[in-house]
Amino acid sequence: MAAAKELLKEKLERYRQIKISVIGRKSGRKISVPVWFVLERDTVYLLPVSGAKTQWFKNVRENPAIGIEARGVEGEFQASVVTDAMTVKAVVEKFREKYGAGDVKKYYSGFDVAVMVRLE
Repeated sequence: MAAAKELLKEKLERYRQIKISVIGRKSGRKISVPVWFVLERDTVYLLPVSGAKTQWFKNVRENPAIGIEARGVEGEFQASVVTDAMTVKAVVEKFREKYGAGDVKKYYSGFDVAVMVRLE
């Protein structure tokens, strides 16, 4: 299991986009969505594009089970919802550093929540 997590981490270090899978809060079905992310040590940070209004975020809030897939390597984890303004701001800064402030401003409209996923 540890080897699979290391391989996933290796992929995450190389790519700009991953696919997350969440359980639909109404349908109960698995829903996959491509997202940007930031990896820091053993934590993946996700920023919902429309903040708390983002559908996949609403699903994670209801059911924290989340799948992360990077180029064919995947893992199942538990997500943590972040609503603390200072922590969300720090995640937004991480996204600006990785993707550039212009693109973050262009694609993201809600900065009220974030999601953290520990790879363990």
